[in-house]
Amino acid sequence: MKLVHTLIVAACFSASATAVHAQQQFVNVLTGGSSGVYYPLGVAMSQLYGKALPEAKIQVQATKASVENLNLLERGRGEIGFALADSVNDAWTGVADAGFPKPLKKIRAIGAIYPNYIHIVARADSGIRTLADLKGKRISVGAPKSGTELNARAVFAAAGLKYADFAKTEFLPYSESVELMKNRQLDATLQSSGLGMAAFRDLSTTIPVVFIPVPADVVAKIGNPAYQASSLPAKTYAGQDAAVPTVAINNILVTHDKVTAATAYEMTRQLYDNLDQLGNAHNAAKAIALANAASGLPIPLHPGAERYFREKGLID
Repeated sequence: MKLVHTLIVAACFSASATAVHAQQQFVNVLTGGSSGVYYPLGVAMSQLYGKALPEAKIQVQATKASVENLNLLERGRGEIGFALADSVNDAWTGVADAGFPKPLKKIRAIGAIYPNYIHIVARADSGIRTLADLKGKRISVGAPKSGTELNARAVFAAAGLKYADFAKTEFLPYSESVELMKNRQLDATLQSSGLGMAAFRDLSTTIPVVFIPVPADVVAKIGNPAYQASSLPAKTYAGQDAAVPTVAINNILVTHDKVTAATAYEMTRQLYDNLDQLGNAHNAAKAIALANAASGLPIPLHPGAERYFREKGLID
């Protein structure tokens, strides 16, 4: 009888330990500012993960986006996060000026998603119509050492501009920049985002604005294959009747090597098997193509993501 009691107690302890372990499983989705594209897509992903991983605690964290997300993942303070491809490459190699004093070798790729586009938007009454016209103007370039701000440095350097050329340089994300533009405290802002970003939709319907082109020859001078010449399609925003030449940079979903293969596989599967649902969360996600998800990545795939892409016949 004593032996039976001991076995029952041991079984209860084992079950309890398993339950506690299950309760302690987290999937923290690292996104960006709440007015950008990363956040609503992160919310949509969290809903998918909540159904597929019922034992896990799912949460969505608003962040300063790419650079912060990658550093958080390296420290194990998130399970999946959005980041721009150039930031991911800088993180992997360790570019101090980009916010990565040491190489981040724990990060792993889930897969490529949609491209970000450089949006340079100016008040219509500012007189700004070209990159050169930004000289002497008040501009915002994203949060310090964010993915957006790294993009701003690259684009302006290729155009022969530096921050000292502007009357004022603010380091602010989407929503704060838009509010200052509405209040005539800024003339323009450069932000990196998917198409149809909420903050710019709001701005373009509130005041007259113009989107400033980034010509293909300027893109070529950046000299980074992550930066590709592209355009904002006509009518993406109110009053934007023609396509605007600009730069596109792919986004990547990133995890880290301590996330289990089973969890990474499920996060990958839920993402790429439910692209219609993500497209309903934000139009930018309609540009995600499974066929391109495993190619051109600057860091290794997580083994769980590898398993999914093998099943789909995308990798050997």
